[in-house]
Amino acid sequence: MTHVLFVCTGNTCRSPMAEAILKSKKIPGVEVKSAGVYAFDGNEASVNTRRALEEQGLTLNHQATLLNDSLVNWTTFILTMTRSHKEAVISMFPSATMKTFTLKEFAGKSGNGDIIDPFGGPIEVYRNTFKDLSETISDIMNRLQSEKP
Repeated sequence: MTHVLFVCTGNTCRSPMAEAILKSKKIPGVEVKSAGVYAFDGNEASVNTRRALEEQGLTLNHQATLLNDSLVNWTTFILTMTRSHKEAVISMFPSATMKTFTLKEFAGKSGNGDIIDPFGGPIEVYRNTFKDLSETISDIMNRLQSEKP
């Protein structure tokens, strides 16, 4: 079983959106969760996150989770939204260094490795983030299927 953990800041926008997108792919042998490096346990996904997902036919039943030892130990790959998230994860959990990547790095993309944070922005910014996440997650599908532990 491959365990994928998406990580952003508060676990209310990007990482739950990425979790919903990858879950919708229904890849056999892949389980998905999300967390935030500065999340407040129990917060809901933002209204515009839920709206952007609903516009694409995806539903989300989500409560924010602070990144913790249990999740780090559970996961096969930690995929962060930005380089600073990756650095924060590695700083907090040095044992996770070899399994922590930015999402775009894991997808083999060069250039800016960050997924833009839509927090507090209009719905259009959330739609753009959804599009970026969808395209990048499509790029990691083969890798997830071929790198099963």
